[in-house]
Amino acid sequence: MAQNNDTFRDFGLDTRLVRALDHQGLETPTEIQLKAIPVVLAGHDLLASSKTGSGKTLAYLLPALQRLMKSRALSKRDPRALILAPTRELARQVYVQLRSLAGSSFNIALLLGGENFNDQLKSLRRQPDVIVATPGRLANHLDTRSLMLNGLELLILDEADRMLDLGFAPQLERIHRAADHRRRQTLMFSATLDHAEANTMAATLLKSPKRVAVGEAHAEHQDIEQRFVLGDHLDHKQALLEHLLANESYQQAIIFTATRADTERLAGHLQQQGLATAALHGDMSQAERNRIMDAFARGQHKVLITTDVASRGLDLLQVSLVINFDMPKQPEEYVHRIGRTGRAGASGTAVSLVGPRDWDAFKRVEKFLQRAVSFTEIEGLPGKFKGLRPPARKHGFKGKPGDKPGTVQGKSHKPGAKKPGRKPAPKRPKGFTGQGLGPAAGAGDDGMAPLKRKKPKPEQE
Repeated sequence: MAQNNDTFRDFGLDTRLVRALDHQGLETPTEIQLKAIPVVLAGHDLLASSKTGSGKTLAYLLPALQRLMKSRALSKRDPRALILAPTRELARQVYVQLRSLAGSSFNIALLLGGENFNDQLKSLRRQPDVIVATPGRLANHLDTRSLMLNGLELLILDEADRMLDLGFAPQLERIHRAADHRRRQTLMFSATLDHAEANTMAATLLKSPKRVAVGEAHAEHQDIEQRFVLGDHLDHKQALLEHLLANESYQQAIIFTATRADTERLAGHLQQQGLATAALHGDMSQAERNRIMDAFARGQHKVLITTDVASRGLDLLQVSLVINFDMPKQPEEYVHRIGRTGRAGASGTAVSLVGPRDWDAFKRVEKFLQRAVSFTEIEGLPGKFKGLRPPARKHGFKGKPGDKPGTVQGKSHKPGAKKPGRKPAPKRPKGFTGQGLGPAAGAGDDGMAPLKRKKPKPEQE
């Protein structure tokens, strides 16, 4: 059984892989590795979920490389394995880890959106054994016929739920059709197995898959201290942020915002205060994003302010503080954001600033965590905002005890008849569609009163 494997050597891996693991100081498999590696080595399709920081990248890289090392290629021209990731940063990190394991045994290509297409054509002409790519750019190469997948042996989808949330379903289906043959093995990793669209896609891509789930998506991360602080408005939240960065003990910090404009604005403000800060968002070129992430990984910046482009996959061991300046739109993204700290057994702190505009998103996170969240207050920076309450219902039966529906103050009332003592309601203008919205037209799904200020449009890659 997989649970009896105490070290990576017990999986019967190729000696080249064992040496690479030893060189990295990796000896004991994590739970997701213990459960997933034997399934993949046995040749089964796999649908797996595990929480962030659990070691899932090795859970598919090791058995994938083992298969390529021990079996003959189906085609001399086509790639043998394709690994897809939702963001450029995650794809690049997977590529680096793959190179460290494979050494010179295989030719590996990295295909990312935002990078030179002709340079990628040159790498494809060298007939790579393995390709790591973002789905949009890989589909582009299929459309131009610069790449064929007829002989693909392994299709691996990392963070499949995130790819689908970003709207990559058509590209994934396009890739599937290009490599649709009975000898293909498919591995699909998702943050949760409860993602409806991911399960629909799995039914299309996978053949009688084995399922592996390690930890619930909403499970508490034992190594991360989570705090929630109420903020009145933008200026108050900015004052709270400054206090946290000045008084918390941390090596490096990541601050998540909702918009690209806020990353630049906050980074400039902190730089003026003498704090080594960098901004990262999807409007930047890939070369610039790589430069910023490399500099942050080397410790040249104390603080990184970013949108959700950095919420998944990045393994930055010096990050001990995460601050949600804005709450994420999707509750699952909260788990991935705070998972940038508390990695590899280290402890970390995650602080979320919750203002009126964040309230709906906060309530979704609270529901996702399946527990009631209490708020802490920062001394010297008290706020007036205490949360929003659902407005009282205006519809439904109102009367004295003993009255029946259809009566007003105990008197009979026929449907359609005018109610005593009330003026007829003014006619609504043509085109009005507020019927059924309840207490306030435009109220949110949870019945909260609408906010006057328009929410910023979140970034999507």
